Amino acid sequence: MRPAYQALAEGIRLLIHDGRAPLGVALPSERDLAAVLEVSRTTITSAYALLREHGYLISRQGSRSTVALPRDVHYDGRPARSMLPMPVAPELSTVDMTYAAMAAPPQMHDAYSAALEGIRSYLDTHGMDPVGVLVLRAAIARRYTARGLPTEPSQILVTLGAQHGMRLLLNALVTPAASVLIDHPTYPHAIEAIRDAGARPVPVPLRPEDPARGWDLDGIRSAARQTAATLAYLVPDYNNPTGLLLDAAGRAELAAIARDTRMTIVVDESMVDLGLGEDDPPPPVAAFSRGADIVTIGSASKSFWGGLRVGWIRTNQPLITKLLSIRSAVDLGTPVMDQLATVHLLEFADQILVRRRNQLRAQRAALLDALAEQLPDWRVGVGAGGMSVWARLPAPVSTALAATAPNHGVLLAAGPRFGVQGAFERFVRLPFTHPESDLRLAVKAIGSAYSALSSRAAEPLTCY
Repeated sequence: MRPAYQALAEGIRLLIHDGRAPLGVALPSERDLAAVLEVSRTTITSAYALLREHGYLISRQGSRSTVALPRDVHYDGRPARSMLPMPVAPELSTVDMTYAAMAAPPQMHDAYSAALEGIRSYLDTHGMDPVGVLVLRAAIARRYTARGLPTEPSQILVTLGAQHGMRLLLNALVTPAASVLIDHPTYPHAIEAIRDAGARPVPVPLRPEDPARGWDLDGIRSAARQTAATLAYLVPDYNNPTGLLLDAAGRAELAAIARDTRMTIVVDESMVDLGLGEDDPPPPVAAFSRGADIVTIGSASKSFWGGLRVGWIRTNQPLITKLLSIRSAVDLGTPVMDQLATVHLLEFADQILVRRRNQLRAQRAALLDALAEQLPDWRVGVGAGGMSVWARLPAPVSTALAATAPNHGVLLAAGPRFGVQGAFERFVRLPFTHPESDLRLAVKAIGSAYSALSSRAAEPLTCY
């Protein structure tokens, strides 16, 4: 049996790799932690010394020890050099698991055929509409109203996808060095957008192991107050990558937090149509606003096709006016053909989405079955929907695994892509958007890569 101090040090180390103990945070004093854990102070001192020896703590005289990563673990929030795809042997058939998106549905051809007919009435105009064509804004507004959030077309701004909408909002709502709260883990391109705007993403950990309480609402409230954050970016509808869904009570509490802290919440609903459970999803977060400042962004990319670069922002008229003034320096509007194609797809959305959800359920089942067979010691969190599962590895080797996986026939996005400050080295996102045969092939390749992996990060902390 390992000594108590070594077990404690190992536990703290895993919290650091999982993102539960953010870098730079001061750990409790030795006296306080010993009292809480009801162990001797010597145990705490020895655990801290072991962590310090391995580079997981930094201590300065007169202050508490702060969380760090060893010098041989480098991650700046963007893909590290070791995460770039390695050359693949030509005889290998490679499955790309770095993206979560599906092929276009059969109705896509009809959608563009209808758009080609409908565009006739726009050809005698200049064709540039930064707000979006009225017929699409009306269709989007009707879908919000049907979901329990009364909406007028004037509250909709059509964008070039949800990511474009996010960048417009950041330019309008944040100042350099501002704090922006985020789910942790979350969509990696949102983290990049926040950084590119000169702001600082502040992580609030999710609890994938407890779907009923996935969001730490007390943590969001506390972080908003401590950091004076004026903006939060959250994905409560089938969070990417975990698939977690925030329930109605949690949405009401989230709106209350926004009111109490005077913080604007940007809710990303890109995955909202991809619920894979039996129950109907709760109303949009903005339906609980009651005066809270809640902005919603959506997209046709996940519901229909990634190549359809159409998204939208639902908000108030003053903010739309401000966004339009910013947009004019970036682009002059979303292509009319794509907007009209989206109108057709929304008209037949129920038919299309039933088929796509059934397809995703079957593919998720195939992925889970293959993981249980090939990697039984991995713990796989299954959310209420979305396009991926969040798998927990026995050791913090996600980046190393992503680096070696191409040699075995699969491309992976390492866990730290979905967090900040080097978190989630013990996790990997596994999309189930490929055909079942490809998913089984991918898991077999992942198993081969994992078996061949050798990393210092996988070794337990030991004394020298």
